[in-house]
This record gives sequence, structure tokens and C-alpha cells, in this order.
Amino acid sequence: AQSARAYAPNLLTVATCALNQWALDYDGNLRRVLESIEVAKARGARYRLGPELELTGYGCADHFLESDTYLHAWESVAALLRSGVTDGIVCDVGLPVMHRNVRYNCRALLLDGRVLLLRPKLYLANDGNYRERRWFQAWPAAR
Repeated sequence: AQSARAYAPNLLTVATCALNQWALDYDGNLRRVLESIEVAKARGARYRLGPELELTGYGCADHFLESDTYLHAWESVAALLRSGVTDGIVCDVGLPVMHRNVRYNCRALLLDGRVLLLRPKLYLANDGNYRERRWFQAWPAAR
């Protein structure tokens, strides 16, 4: 019995995560992210995709207007990078980012202890239960 990789060596295993994240539970959210990356690696994944705003929790509401929320999100990123858990796996994590005094809802791609990319959302949810424009700006269109 040969593995699927033997038949298709160019396959990539992707791990998607639905985590039980809580608003402002930085330590607990970080612990769950670390655990999900370890599980993804153990199952052979090379790319791990986590939920939107997973480091702070999606439901921070007006706490996204406070600079501490961004500081704690970056402290969580630093902890992920220092831990060695990103070695050998692309980790796509969600966090709020402040750039030039503008707040963005972003994805960060982490690999081998480094930040490879930050990608702000281009389109914000702003109807029904969602009011993302209250806290974030969409990344401007290419000029």
C-alpha cells in the first residue's frame, strides 16, 4: 500500500482550522493556534490556514480602536516565531495591524521563524451582523 504522495508527489496538504477563539484571550488564543499548527504538522500539512483575526478573537468590537489590541497581537506573532512551530510549514494567521495610523484586518504568512507577508483585507463585511468598517479600513485599490 503506497501513499498518495507516491502517486502524486506534487500534492500539497492544507490544514484549515476552526478554532474556539475568544475576544481578548491572547494567551488562550495563542495556545490554541500553537496546538493547531502542531496538529497540522503532525498530519503532514505544509500550509495551515487559521480563522480571521484569530490572535485577538473576531469579536473584540471597539477594543479594535485601542492600541493595546495591536500590541498584544504582535506579541502573539513574536511568540509563534520564537517557538519554532513555523519551521517547515506556512502558517496563515489572522490579526489586526496598524499601519501609518490606519487599522487593517490582515493575514500574516509565517514560515521558518519569519514573517513572509502581511495582506490586509480588500473588502470588509459591513451588513447584517458585521460592522468591520467601524474598526478597519479596506486596503486601497492599486493606483
